[in-house]
Amino acid sequence: MTRPDLNLLVTLDVLLSEGSVARAARRLQLSPSAMSRALARLREATGDPLLVRAGRGLVPTPRALELRGRVGPLVEAAEACLRPAESLNLKTLTRTFTLRNREGFVENFGPDLIARVNAEAPGVRLRFVQKLDRESSPLREGAVDLETGVVGDATGPELRAQALFHDRFVGVVCSGHPLANGEITPARYAGARHIHVSRRGNDTGPIDAALHALGLERDIAASVGSFSEALALARATDLIASVPERYTGTLRANLVTFPLPVALPEITISLLWHPRLDADPAHRWLRGCVREVCGGGARSAS
Repeated sequence: MTRPDLNLLVTLDVLLSEGSVARAARRLQLSPSAMSRALARLREATGDPLLVRAGRGLVPTPRALELRGRVGPLVEAAEACLRPAESLNLKTLTRTFTLRNREGFVENFGPDLIARVNAEAPGVRLRFVQKLDRESSPLREGAVDLETGVVGDATGPELRAQALFHDRFVGVVCSGHPLANGEITPARYAGARHIHVSRRGNDTGPIDAALHALGLERDIAASVGSFSEALALARATDLIASVPERYTGTLRANLVTFPLPVALPEITISLLWHPRLDADPAHRWLRGCVREVCGGGARSAS
């Protein structure tokens, strides 16, 4: 089946509005003969004469009267699709954004982000979901609008990424722990009992590799899958939790934090989104809010 020429919708809308080939031609800046040819094509496409002679003028057929109320909104909707997006009105914006993050994000940044969004766009709702893996499919499939995390091999190559902040690992113990006082050397740190954090169930990690280079090995008493679990154990036991400093700020309340006595590379927490949302004004605004809340207020390019 031949696909219809959708340009004819504009012509049909003007013809039915004017009820005159001559007036429609002037409005569309066409010659009368070109407009007559367009009417002939419309008659062929619709299978209806649309406008018929009545004395010295033209009158619409019942089919034309039916179409007149439907064609106008179609043309308006098509024109709206092909226009640049209108200026974003945050006060009237009604939308739900889904943000996917690891544990600690909501506790640390959620209150400030919610307050910022509510002050500028009270009709916007934020939906936070846990990031249980590094798969990019939720962003790719549109189930998630924004994500925070470390860019790695599992990150989809088509995704947009922008650094939010740099973080480092620190040691955390309860207030009465022996490491709460005095110099923390690699030997003292390795000699204490530790909580190992691994979502993948690995037995060792970068901290163990750094200690191994010094001829040391830590005593891992427990392994957990999240930083919040590690901190809960550190709060209630004599075990050491080693966690990202900025990402766990509020989770470490009333605990003793110290720099790790081994050298580890900083980690970069990035903002991730799918490129189809690059030009969406509301999404660009939300990205700016997250950057300013998480990145200390410095606004950068979207």
